[in-house]
Amino acid sequence: MRNKVITEYDELLRTVKHIHFIGIGGSGMCPLVDILREDGSGKLITGSDVDDNSDTVKRLRSFGIKVAIGQRAENIEGAELVVYSAAIAKDNPELLAAREAGIPTIERSVLLGAICRRYHNDIAVSGTHGKTTTTSMITTILMAGQLDPTVVIGGKLALIEGYGRAGKSENMVCEACEFVDTFLQITPEVAVILNIDADHLDYFGTLENIIASFRQFAGQTTGAVIANGDDPNTMKALDTTQAKIITFGLEPKNDYYAENVHMASGGFWQFDLMHHGEKLTDLTLKVPGEHNILNALAASAACLYVGAKPEDVKKGLGLFSGASRRFEIHTVHNGITIADDYAHHPTEIEATLHACKEMPYKRVWAVFQPFTYTRTKTHLHEFARVLQIADKAVLTDIMGGREWDDLGVHSEDLQALIPGCHLEHSFEDVANYVLSHAEEGDLIITMGCGDVYKCAKLMKEKLLNQ
Repeated sequence: MRNKVITEYDELLRTVKHIHFIGIGGSGMCPLVDILREDGSGKLITGSDVDDNSDTVKRLRSFGIKVAIGQRAENIEGAELVVYSAAIAKDNPELLAAREAGIPTIERSVLLGAICRRYHNDIAVSGTHGKTTTTSMITTILMAGQLDPTVVIGGKLALIEGYGRAGKSENMVCEACEFVDTFLQITPEVAVILNIDADHLDYFGTLENIIASFRQFAGQTTGAVIANGDDPNTMKALDTTQAKIITFGLEPKNDYYAENVHMASGGFWQFDLMHHGEKLTDLTLKVPGEHNILNALAASAACLYVGAKPEDVKKGLGLFSGASRRFEIHTVHNGITIADDYAHHPTEIEATLHACKEMPYKRVWAVFQPFTYTRTKTHLHEFARVLQIADKAVLTDIMGGREWDDLGVHSEDLQALIPGCHLEHSFEDVANYVLSHAEEGDLIITMGCGDVYKCAKLMKEKLLNQ
């Protein structure tokens, strides 16, 4: 085990008394606020946001945190540290005011790294796919074992009623996202690498560059890397690491692996958790999809490393029924099921749709919102291939997110590659089309990392009012 390197930000976080968060209601910000307001240091926390009616803003205010609506220079008055996210515009008035006044500013991922270094057993969950689910699984296992973790998750988990919690132990678990290399701000005791795939190519450019970033992340680990031994890209990223390597996978060559894998009723998987030929426990998952076997193996290995027992793993995974926007069921009415999923990359869509097809539905409707023009253009033919797993595919317009429409790619290009695919340009029209054709026994699942979840909610409302 190597000692963690303490940075200037760690010392700054220890000494400042008033921290201001720009966009305090964001899913990445609010769990950090929860940790800091409960750490016993008595820091004054303020923030600003754009949505006065969000559940997060209402919750923060219930704790006495002052949240200004709208971002103005005067909001930072008295702050000794200003926190912002990578999504904040460079000309944000609060950010500019802080810099003009000489107030230290810190990007959200840097703050996360500083918070993680406070904990001896910090687990950082990385990988192109499955971070939120695996982080949620680890959280549930550690809480089942009464190991009281501090938590930062990229999605809501019902067990903790939000995106994060402040524990009282030396255990912490967080998501470590590779986008724009934000995970390189973390120097964890335990690094989990679930998989490495070609994504965020607008930033990385090539798969080799992505692997190189994961190689650096693994090299920053002070204890152990828990890695997908079945994934060649992951193992390639570990070729220079000095940390202990613990592998998981479906093959017996791995340190932790699954044996006697079979599907139980309802489309859920059961298997034995094996470690070097020894059966530790049997597991029954409550989330669908074969890919979740790998997520469960990764979570099991991480939790056992920091002190959980096999019975904690069994209990925790038996309780875990999914995180928000990960095959989240919105309603079942008149025999029609409406669900929503965050899948936005071809690999994720393929895994989710295969899981849907394993379940006892008559037909599967995939309502997909492409996100970013770069990803759509780069993976156009892969999207077309995996969306054909569904019985019916329906597209919305591309959500550009951080990009401008200057690549000459449109949803019509994807539609042309999928036989029988339907395209609508508004959620209202999508909802009307799908519900007018759906039948008893069908599953309708909205997919994407944009705002397509709003379409699922709209279809739920319309279905319940039919």
